[in-house]
Amino acid sequence: MDASVVVVGAGPAGLMLAGELRLAGIDVMVLERFPQRTGESRGIGFTVRTMEVFDQRGLLRRLGEYQTSTMGHFGGLPLDIGVLGAAHQAARTVPQSVTEEALEAWATELGAHIRRGHEFRSLDDTGDRVTVTASGPDGVEKIRARYLVGCDGGRSGVRKAAGFDFPGTDATTEMLLADLRGVDLEPRMTGQQVGGGFVMVAKLAGGIHRVIVGERGIPPRRRTEPPAFAEVADLWKRFTGIDISHAEPVWVSAFGDATRQVTEYRRGRVLLAGDSAHVHLPAGGQGMNTSIQDSYNLGWKLAAVLRGDAPESLLDTYHTERHEAGARMLANTQAQSLLVLGGAEVQPLRAVLSELIGYPEVARHLAAKVSGLDIRYDVGGGTNPVLGRRMPHLPLTAGARTTSSTELLRPGRGVLLDLAGNAMLRRRAQDWRDRVDVVTGTAGALPEHSPLAGTTAVLLRPDGYVAWAAPGNRQSLSSALARWFGPATRPRPRR
Repeated sequence: MDASVVVVGAGPAGLMLAGELRLAGIDVMVLERFPQRTGESRGIGFTVRTMEVFDQRGLLRRLGEYQTSTMGHFGGLPLDIGVLGAAHQAARTVPQSVTEEALEAWATELGAHIRRGHEFRSLDDTGDRVTVTASGPDGVEKIRARYLVGCDGGRSGVRKAAGFDFPGTDATTEMLLADLRGVDLEPRMTGQQVGGGFVMVAKLAGGIHRVIVGERGIPPRRRTEPPAFAEVADLWKRFTGIDISHAEPVWVSAFGDATRQVTEYRRGRVLLAGDSAHVHLPAGGQGMNTSIQDSYNLGWKLAAVLRGDAPESLLDTYHTERHEAGARMLANTQAQSLLVLGGAEVQPLRAVLSELIGYPEVARHLAAKVSGLDIRYDVGGGTNPVLGRRMPHLPLTAGARTTSSTELLRPGRGVLLDLAGNAMLRRRAQDWRDRVDVVTGTAGALPEHSPLAGTTAVLLRPDGYVAWAAPGNRQSLSSALARWFGPATRPRPRR
């Protein structure tokens, strides 16, 4: 084999996956068709959940200075994310180019092999390996791997070559985007209605303004290259009366509201993550964030299978968990698209929803949805409210040191956190000590109404989701450990 895993695409999803695999000791090769980073930034920030993910891997420090905010939106309607608690904030000023640079540095420091200027051509999955054909500076070459993961975007060549079904709806509206220097524009909320269209202005780092403008009822054009800036400036002036033609365009692009999702995230030894698996209207940056979380879910599972710790069936949970999460994300972006792209006929719906957001329960529900905090995986039955949910940041005292649940996840291993000094519980986990860290600690003060109230122990997967908790779990700790981390190192003697 030339690599245990070949990843196609060096965007956020591909680079996150490469880092996760290397963190787990798996050799990985990333193929990227562009010879260097483009510097383009479709995404400009992180949801609350992605902030947690990056913190759990110690990546936030790599992003430099950035601003956080508790303000978001749902379909252009203001939404206070702060209703989820003071600890929950989103990053608003991190260009995707900075994210990719940070992730690439992390992955390469861990030993990932990133080959730029190599374009995917075809694949051959023989059941025991995948052979990838790619063209590079030295011509066409064949690369053998145990698994192939397509992270090559909405027009994924891997998805097409492997024959994945990609049902959904085509774009009905086109939006034009331009990042500009040399203008000073007042911010406008997402989807602000103006005449026959909608506009948005966001201030980015470095004095750059991002403008987005779209015209209702105009079908998307079939473009082979980005739109000219003059097209953006003309439409902007027509809708706002403001002339931006003198500005310097840093980047110009067009996008639509197509919504599609593959029916399966895995076919044999080929898997998909990120936009290769789902496309939708950009709404609150959920696309890039969902893509990063796809890779966060897949990385440790693929590594466990490749090391021989867990059976190949563990990869099936990648599909079941992330397909459902992707479907929920597509549903909420479709709902938002109606609010953003609709005209006067949608105004009554906007008015009613604005009233509903004023109710705390509704605001919390929508804030959790757009923040990525509403996800709950099926990890087995039980009544403990944290089961299947992501572990919130929990300060801890473990012996003589001060730590936290977030810091304990940085090595990318499982964690059994004993909060009640239960020696029997710790002994049961010893047969998985090569894959799971066992930590006895005392929790700091819990916030009011914390779901962790009364919890005496939690088993954390490497992606920070709670796989088992006490009390209130219907399966034994040993069963949960075997389900997520594979058989015990030594079989237990029968009584």
